Amino acid sequence: MSFFLMPTPAAARRAFLGHSGLMLSGAAVALLAGRDALAAKSGSATGNDVQILNTALGAELEAIAAYQLGAESKLLEKPVLDLAVTFQGHHKEHADVLAKTIAKLGGKAVAAKARYDFPVEQLKSQADVLRFASKLEQGAVSAYLGAVPLFGNRELSKAAASILGDEAMHWAVLRQALGETPVPSAFVS
Repeated sequence: MSFFLMPTPAAARRAFLGHSGLMLSGAAVALLAGRDALAAKSGSATGNDVQILNTALGAELEAIAAYQLGAESKLLEKPVLDLAVTFQGHHKEHADVLAKTIAKLGGKAVAAKARYDFPVEQLKSQADVLRFASKLEQGAVSAYLGAVPLFGNRELSKAAASILGDEAMHWAVLRQALGETPVPSAFVS
């Protein structure tokens, strides 16, 4: 399953968390949040942490490629193009932190794929590109929402919630650009 080809919220959570119900360890999330001292207190990381971080890194690299596709499509007007490039920059920052975290944990970061299976033939207008990006961000929100409550350490939940907040803002702005209600309900699932 490709994470960004409009997954269901449950599928997005599974893609983010990895196979067999694995989850990020407290140490990994503390490292992601730039809190090395907290990571040391949280215990050592496992090979599963590296695997899951690589899954998240793969998703971030795919998001970078998706925003690049949108930027190069010549379908986006200047303000929307600027927005896409800004959001792509956020995903680049996430990918950089993930790759550094994987290295800190002794793992080898995955590389971007040479080609992604994006629905290029369906992207014929600015609205199509925005809808594609909106679904991408919705999947990221759902994935982080599934991860936040898994942490016993409130600081780690706070770090994961910070990333979730960034993805939720992207999704809301994209919905607004589509002329949709930016926040369609009082709860996110």
